[in-house]
Amino acid sequence: MRTTGLYAILDVDAFRSRGVDLARPSVAEQIAEAMLSGGATALQLRAKHESGRDTLALLRRLRPVARSAAVPFFANDRVDLAVLAEADGVHVGQEDLALEDVRRISRSLLVGVSTHDPVQLSIAAAQAPDYLAYGPVFGTRSKERPDPTVGVEGVAEAVRLVEGRPLVVIGGIDRESLARVHAAGARWVAVISDLCAVRDGAPDLPEIERRARAFEAA
Repeated sequence: MRTTGLYAILDVDAFRSRGVDLARPSVAEQIAEAMLSGGATALQLRAKHESGRDTLALLRRLRPVARSAAVPFFANDRVDLAVLAEADGVHVGQEDLALEDVRRISRSLLVGVSTHDPVQLSIAAAQAPDYLAYGPVFGTRSKERPDPTVGVEGVAEAVRLVEGRPLVVIGGIDRESLARVHAAGARWVAVISDLCAVRDGAPDLPEIERRARAFEAA
């Protein structure tokens, strides 16, 4: 798994708020293909408010898209759905299953763990997940109750704390702020909103690919 570049998150709520229904045939697949064509090194489905059945259906639709691009595919939060969908991994937060419990369910899943302050980051790092996530770096609209921002200074501190372990930073990162995040030492960035390009109620696939390519090129 390459742990640099763009970690693309396909967020159901972000597209729905812009009038795009990912449950429609081919829509989610086309968006994922655009992100991956732009060079994303990982893909995650984030479906915070979908039923388990609907989330599983989306995971199963997206899994072959990621595999055809040879890019790891992650479910958000739900270890059970990741297993059922035969995803490559799962991303868990501080309120989800602990890493040791995820490992009890599946030894084969890649596991990423969200952290929001140096203490959480150090604890998670000691447990040796496949990657660590840290943020939010900047203000974000993708969470109903976001944690306090860590800023670029927090990113620099996190890079020092993890001592070379795979680290993805997340939260309000866009093409304008990317240079500052890189200057702080981050080499892998997760993006949600800035990849959500929509025109006339439909995903703007060329623009999504262009934006993904801009993140990856940087």
